[in-house]
Amino acid sequence: MIPAPAPIREVVGITRDRFDAEIRPAGEPVVLRGLGADWPAVQAARAGDEVLVDYLKQFSREQPVAAIVGAPEIEGRFGYTDDLTALNFTRGQTPLGPFLDRLLRDRTADRPYAMAVQSIPAAELVPGFEGENRLGLVDASVVPRLWLGNAIRVATHYDLQENVGVVIAGRRRFTLFPPDQVANLYMGPLELTPAGTPISLVDPAAPDIERFPRFGEAAATARSAVLEPGDAIYIPFHWWHAVDSLGPVNILMNWWWTTAAPSGASAYDALLHSLLALGSLPADQRAAWRTMFDHLVFRPDREPADHLPGAVKGVLGPIDRDTAERIRATLVRQLAQPL
Repeated sequence: MIPAPAPIREVVGITRDRFDAEIRPAGEPVVLRGLGADWPAVQAARAGDEVLVDYLKQFSREQPVAAIVGAPEIEGRFGYTDDLTALNFTRGQTPLGPFLDRLLRDRTADRPYAMAVQSIPAAELVPGFEGENRLGLVDASVVPRLWLGNAIRVATHYDLQENVGVVIAGRRRFTLFPPDQVANLYMGPLELTPAGTPISLVDPAAPDIERFPRFGEAAATARSAVLEPGDAIYIPFHWWHAVDSLGPVNILMNWWWTTAAPSGASAYDALLHSLLALGSLPADQRAAWRTMFDHLVFRPDREPADHLPGAVKGVLGPIDRDTAERIRATLVRQLAQPL
């Protein structure tokens, strides 16, 4: 038996100070009930789908934006074809107005096409919208993004940033798993992903335990919540999450941000480089390198260069701009060498 997910902790009346001092340092997901309840967009959504669409069209432009569409056979779940060699949806372009009209028209369809406009900066999609629907929990420099669609299901994935999302219209179910469940979630191909980061092959709503037997361990750690219009969720860095939009018209606005490395380097790029350099080594060599990475990079117990004077710590000390440029130059030279 697969256990039902535990409820996600809920908080009402959050402030920026409390968010920074309590919520983020805990590193746990939190539902922020009613955070956007007073937004004009949420009020329009509560008045009806047509009222919401009219509200959005006040801000929309004629320029087409990226959209994805899947056949009725995928039942709203974007992911892979059965043989994992292709994605089960197509990409295209559409102006926002016709897309919104199609959402309204398909509300009563028995088997509608799955449609979504995803992760478009609000200022590009509906200029002025963000000015009327503000979030006070993150810095104003963080770019809000809009996600619109019908009853679609986003496969379990992780983000490379912290995330706050506010449901504007419809209802969304979030199912989350901690980062340490990666081995039990059965990642798909890294070279082919729906949106950049890997997704889980397991459908948490109908898991194939014979094919994915370790998923039961992940399910024991799962947490879930259903958000109504005006509700928000905080998803910490690298927490896996599946998102099900439960109605025919759904809109969410989210904010991603991260504390970037001072060097500007990408940790995901480092992961790919590690797969290239270490993934095929014998087990004893991988074990030795794991020890080295733990000591020099992950540093669970102590700083690795505490015994060295500051002037000679080099790359084991703080990475300033000059040090970062030297490391980059070395990597560029090494990666340019033929295999």
